[in-house]
Amino acid sequence: MRAPAGQGLDQGLNPVRVLLVDDQQMLIEALAAKLSTTPDIVVVGHCCAGDPHPDELATLLRPDVITIEVAQAPDAVALLTLFRTAWPPARLVVLTASRDPEQAADAARAGADGWVSKESSIDTLTYALRCASRGHACFPPEHLGHVLQELRADAGRVQSRDGPLETLTPRERDVVLCLAAGRSPAETADELGMSANTVRTHANKIFAKLGVHSRLEAVAVARGALRRTRPPLSSVPLLLPAQESLARAGP
Repeated sequence: MRAPAGQGLDQGLNPVRVLLVDDQQMLIEALAAKLSTTPDIVVVGHCCAGDPHPDELATLLRPDVITIEVAQAPDAVALLTLFRTAWPPARLVVLTASRDPEQAADAARAGADGWVSKESSIDTLTYALRCASRGHACFPPEHLGHVLQELRADAGRVQSRDGPLETLTPRERDVVLCLAAGRSPAETADELGMSANTVRTHANKIFAKLGVHSRLEAVAVARGALRRTRPPLSSVPLLLPAQESLARAGP
């Protein structure tokens, strides 16, 4: 395992701290060097998924975002869960050579906040890292439809139980409804007058009660339950840079 000191860091920018996890050593070192030239991103370390205890580096370095390659992983879900459990505050972005939409759906179920192809530009990657650090999900258009379809199917299975939201406390319902309305965890904390850590604590309890593994799944369950009594809520922002530009441009 390696934990290089950050380079090109401007303390005033409060940069996104990134841990890179990939078994292609040459690629990951080149990527670390490239990202270190970006003022608001600092690579705090990198390691191989095959290292004896890669999760220990996450606990030690406390990154904001962890990128993980799942293409060659024997169990991608277990790998994502390992890092999510080791350092829960970190957001997970899959940076991969895989084009498998089923893997993308499984990654979302396991708590991944983003999916970036290794064929993408460095701008696309840095955008995804920034999105993830702010609590937003970012999946590419070619996978997004399948991911949402699979999560809706999962939500439908959960909804077969009587009143899934009835298992939540009033405060947990407030949290999940804010997230379902498209608010980020930070915005939810501001709106409900609580700390970001408290929102994360509530979110973990919500996941357990709803039988889900990620914020996207919890939102899908909440929206499905609410559709019975009210119109659909606004969609969660899942935009890549080009999509965001088009959305801003308008008709």
